[in-house]
Amino acid sequence: MHQVLTLLLAFAAGQNLPARADSSHDQSGAQAHVGKGYEFEKEELFSKAAQEFEAALALAPELSRVRYQLGICYFALGREDNARRQFVRLRSETDDDPSVIYFLARLDLAGHHLDAAIRGFERIVAKPPFPDTAYYLGSACLESGRLAEAERWLKQAQPLNPRDFRIPDHLARICQREGRTADAEKEYALSAELRESYNQAAAEAMKCGQTLEKGAAADSTPDSCAKLSRPDDPDRLTLLGMIYGRHGLYEKAVQPLERAAALDPDSYEIEHNLGLTYFRLQRYGDARGPLKRAVSLRPDFFESNALLGATLFVLRQDSDAYRVLEHAHRLSPGDADTADLLFKAASVLGTENYQAKAYSMALAYLRVARDLRPADPLVHARLADVYSHAGDAQQAQTEKQIAQQPVSRQ
Repeated sequence: MHQVLTLLLAFAAGQNLPARADSSHDQSGAQAHVGKGYEFEKEELFSKAAQEFEAALALAPELSRVRYQLGICYFALGREDNARRQFVRLRSETDDDPSVIYFLARLDLAGHHLDAAIRGFERIVAKPPFPDTAYYLGSACLESGRLAEAERWLKQAQPLNPRDFRIPDHLARICQREGRTADAEKEYALSAELRESYNQAAAEAMKCGQTLEKGAAADSTPDSCAKLSRPDDPDRLTLLGMIYGRHGLYEKAVQPLERAAALDPDSYEIEHNLGLTYFRLQRYGDARGPLKRAVSLRPDFFESNALLGATLFVLRQDSDAYRVLEHAHRLSPGDADTADLLFKAASVLGTENYQAKAYSMALAYLRVARDLRPADPLVHARLADVYSHAGDAQQAQTEKQIAQQPVSRQ
């Protein structure tokens, strides 16, 4: 569970890495592989994702963010030497990006290079790229016998991951080694309780899903699903909301997700799924708030940005929609729906600025629309008008000629 969560967090965080100059003529082919790789990665099909990222880098080796994703895939597949090679290269290319240092330290810890792992985690723990950084630093200290430091970091990790059963387990080992038997038993008991709670929730979720797949009535709550509806447990409530969502029961998903959000307001997963549920119900005004919070928690996660951009566009907040959609398009250039919405937002803003005689702004937006749909005659016609009013007769004539060309049909 925790390994998967870390990798999914890494999927978003890695997109903060600066991309080097895109000079290759093979960029479009590379981006096609990148889009497929992201899709496989989200489904945890890391071997297939790695193949796509490898193909992308073969065409455009300067794409640092793609190299980062390839490193993650190798890490997930246990191909540690391959992963290390990618992250070592990225360390220099990205000026020691904290998420790169994190994975190098994780690799050092897995290889029992404890001093190197500790040095790596210590460099980034003050502003950790992932919430489990302090846990792994504590784990490295524990394995190296530095018990006081291990306890310090594990206790720092606990409020960040209060339902992680590994933390009290490690604290119990420290207490046991130091002869603090009573404290060790308390920590072991807490670890067992958290582990059992996780296992039980997983079993309940499976039963709930199986019941819904058999066609339970939409207006009923099966007993197996009711067991997840605990008003004080955000994990179970989130699971319940997500299960209802997967089965198209969006109205039923709202209440548990709203309650989970109230209990855990800093959870990206809860905010994203609550916003997604409102969006599916066409409650766009309600969707905007949770999706904005989700994006603030994970600014470079494509799906939240795409949903927020679509929501803002439907609400006719065109400038905000354009900004978010442009970012989402950069994150996943191959996503056709996002590209289509960005085209529409750019076209609307281009027309509005043209009507307001803000020609430089109109040109900026319409050029984006043209780049997204180079064969669209209406965009070229509008560009011709804008260039004409802006006093660029030559460019206006060029755009007019393009607009009048017959549209090729594939």
